Amino acid sequence: MSTPEFIVNLRARIGNEELWLPGVTAVVIRDVPPGSPFHVVPDVLLVRRVDTGEWTPPTGICDPGEQPDAGAVREVLEETGLHVSAEALLGVGAVGPVIYPNGDRCRFMDTAMRCVVVGESDAPFPADGENTEVGWFPISHMPVSNQRFRMVIADAVAQLKHPQGFAPRMGFEKRRR
Repeated sequence: MSTPEFIVNLRARIGNEELWLPGVTAVVIRDVPPGSPFHVVPDVLLVRRVDTGEWTPPTGICDPGEQPDAGAVREVLEETGLHVSAEALLGVGAVGPVIYPNGDRCRFMDTAMRCVVVGESDAPFPADGENTEVGWFPISHMPVSNQRFRMVIADAVAQLKHPQGFAPRMGFEKRRR
C-alpha cells in the first residue's frame, strides 16, 4: 500500500501543504550464527524504493491510533512479506522536509526500531508496489547511501551487541552523550 487512505483524504482538503506525520523505520537485523568466523557480519534487510531507486530499511507512516512498534511490524510485512517482532528502540527524531514528485510536502517524527524476523527469513519479496527489490545485505557491503539510514543501521547492530550500554538517539543529527 503506498499512500494511506487518511493521507489521501487530508490531501483532498489541504492540497500539497506540509503535513507533520508519525513515521517508522524498521531495521531488521539477521545476526551471525554462534561460532561463525570473526569476519562474518550481521545482515540487514533492505528494500529498493520505486520512487527514488534508493536502498533503505522498510519505512512507513503509522495509521491513526497505531503504536510505532505495531506500525513497524505492519510495514515490514506489507513491504517484504516477512513477519517480524520489534525488539528495541533505536531513536526518535524529526525528518524532513520531504517533497514528493507530485509536490506533496511532509515532515516526519520518525521512530526507528531494531526488529528480528519471526520464522523464515531467507525469502523476502517486494510485497507491495512501493519497492522493486528486497534483500539481505551484509552491513559491511550494504548499498545504503542515506546517512540517516546508515546511522540507524549501525545503531541497530550496536544495540544488538551491547544492549546494556546502548542509549537511543534523541534526534538523528548527532549522537546523544
